[in-house]
Amino acid sequence: MEWILEPWPWYVAGPLIAGIMFLLLFTGKNFGMSSNLRTMCTIGGADKVADFFDFNWKSQKWNLVVVLGAIIGGFIGANLLSTSTAVDINPDTVEILEGYGFESAGEAYLPAELFELEALTDPKAIIILLIGGILIGFGARYAGGCTSGHAISGLSNLQLPSLIAVTGFFIGGLVMVHLLYPLIF
Repeated sequence: MEWILEPWPWYVAGPLIAGIMFLLLFTGKNFGMSSNLRTMCTIGGADKVADFFDFNWKSQKWNLVVVLGAIIGGFIGANLLSTSTAVDINPDTVEILEGYGFESAGEAYLPAELFELEALTDPKAIIILLIGGILIGFGARYAGGCTSGHAISGLSNLQLPSLIAVTGFFIGGLVMVHLLYPLIF
């Protein structure tokens, strides 16, 4: 039972993800988490306001089930099947993050300084989360999908737009970490 409590190696997790992608390919479906936001907006009546949301959302019910499964699986994995919630990161990175004021670096899955309820009393944290959320949402729609959709589903389908999008994600991540992050924190 110990093996299930430890992070799974790439040679187990990778083929499991590939198996899901083959299953989706054979059934003619494309995986993507951010596309569910469009589906949920349509269910909420957004199709009456904008043509972008006017589509047959019932054809995407299976993807909503995937989201529900990811939420339930993530909760079970984090709370019942993990020995530690800390992310194993390089000690040099921990030191740098602590220099930025993240005292929970290396001890928590998410930085407590941004994701605990007390952070919502800090206007700077609220502004950062709000702007970050808007940029992620806009970027996912502008790129035609999010990181999981392009990197997992799009690349496994050999889609050139997904390769370009994933390259852009990495470049954007490097710019954020090396140029913007030190300015913000």
